[in-house]
Amino acid sequence: MHVTVGALLVRGDAEILLVEHRAYGITLQPGGHLEPTDATLIDAAVRELTEETGVDPGKVFPASQTPVYIEYGLVPARPEKGEPDHYHLDIGYSFTTAHGDVGSIQESEVTGAGWYPLAVAERLVGHRIARAVSAPDAARERGAPTAASTTISAATTQV
Repeated sequence: MHVTVGALLVRGDAEILLVEHRAYGITLQPGGHLEPTDATLIDAAVRELTEETGVDPGKVFPASQTPVYIEYGLVPARPEKGEPDHYHLDIGYSFTTAHGDVGSIQESEVTGAGWYPLAVAERLVGHRIARAVSAPDAARERGAPTAASTTISAATTQV
């Protein structure tokens, strides 16, 4: 089993940043495998987000320190990488931004990145989107910073 992280970046409570995953040929939230240099899961999610999409990490803020989803699923074999069928435990975090623009994408992992209206993103990615959008509301209730006050995949069960 591999542990992976996902990053759900919400902009203005109206859009979410998704990537076109090169290996799987589907639209997902940014994310991927943990690296030895990752100090925390949430740090790993920010790293994957910024690597894959080129978003400025200084404009990305956690909506919550708690994951918005944890999923377990079978990932198909990738013979070109010497990987048999295996499982991923994917832990996803929600982030907010007011001005997070897509920069230079990580072409080895993704073929594109873009902002999707929430309803479209939910059709493409599933229930994770609603959880990401509700996370800023929960953060506001706790008095934590959000997009309004200061401004994540990883292969999962959807693969």
